[in-house]
Amino acid sequence: MTEGATQALTATVGPAGAPQAVTYTSASNAVATVSAAGVVTGVAAGTTTITVRSATAPNVTATVSVTVTEP
Repeated sequence: MTEGATQALTATVGPAGAPQAVTYTSASNAVATVSAAGVVTGVAAGTTTITVRSATAPNVTATVSVTVTEP
């Protein structure tokens, strides 16, 4: 993604019927921020990791690497 661009993440918690509430965090807000709704915004060139965590089972996580480039 480029600086200033946004991208929405979608998380699904399994198994079917499990509570779907999740939280999102960025390892580096200097590179990319992520909103409570999962919208990632590129801030500055670099790479960071976004972590998605189950709100009801915090040990259940998934990560995605995000690379931000200059426009």
